[in-house]
Amino acid sequence: MPAEPTRKPLMSGNWKMHHNHLEAIQFVQKLSYALNAADYDAVDVSLHPPFTDLRSIQTVLDADRIPILLGAQNCHWDDKGAFTGEVSPPMLAKLAVDLVIVGHSERREIFHESDEWVNRKVKAVLAAQMTPIMCVGETLAEREAGDAEAKVDRQVRAGLTGVAAHQAAGMVIAYEPIWAIGTGQTATPDDAQAMCAAVRGVVADLYDAGTAAATRIQYGGSVKPGNTAELMSRPDVDGALVGGASLDPDSFAQIVRFRLVA
Repeated sequence: MPAEPTRKPLMSGNWKMHHNHLEAIQFVQKLSYALNAADYDAVDVSLHPPFTDLRSIQTVLDADRIPILLGAQNCHWDDKGAFTGEVSPPMLAKLAVDLVIVGHSERREIFHESDEWVNRKVKAVLAAQMTPIMCVGETLAEREAGDAEAKVDRQVRAGLTGVAAHQAAGMVIAYEPIWAIGTGQTATPDDAQAMCAAVRGVVADLYDAGTAAATRIQYGGSVKPGNTAELMSRPDVDGALVGGASLDPDSFAQIVRFRLVA
């Protein structure tokens, strides 16, 4: 049998609505001092700042040849149009953005983004030659009702509608239990593993085992330096989508370097 592909962990810092462009420049410089070549060999690292920081961070990454991937937090699905306040995938691609978060729970819950919208954004990001980080996850009420896997199953299937197998294989899917985001609560490593494995099972059902084995699945939800290593020890957890703990360069560096924790 062919060997299962090695999925390089992806540690993504989602800054949400934090850090102006001057703070962003300082952050990237401090983070680059804390990481070394061995860290980048072991783990892919991406930063997802507010739109206003993208050009500043891109300039620093290019000038100093820092091997950190530039990411965005959202986008519209059209290339252009009368959509006040929106940013298109081609605009992001021109800024050398590598990854775009799509369907984050805050977008779904606060801004009422539907599964259809998420799917349109996934396909638009792929069309612009960038990688979507497609987020899925359940509320506390849904988990307590025993509906967590059904909710996530539905979101994965809807988000991947019309996406080819080779595209899905190159994507990132982030499982983020909504009840654990910004609350200090974290899914246990076994819970995270079970849900990430369930996500991989849906991808296998939609495509095939090879596609599922190649797709990277992150966990997101109150990830901190103290719990990263244990979360990452689970076979279907391929990285982390980090919120609050990614706002401090020293904290985020510890998360990136989780493998050094005894």
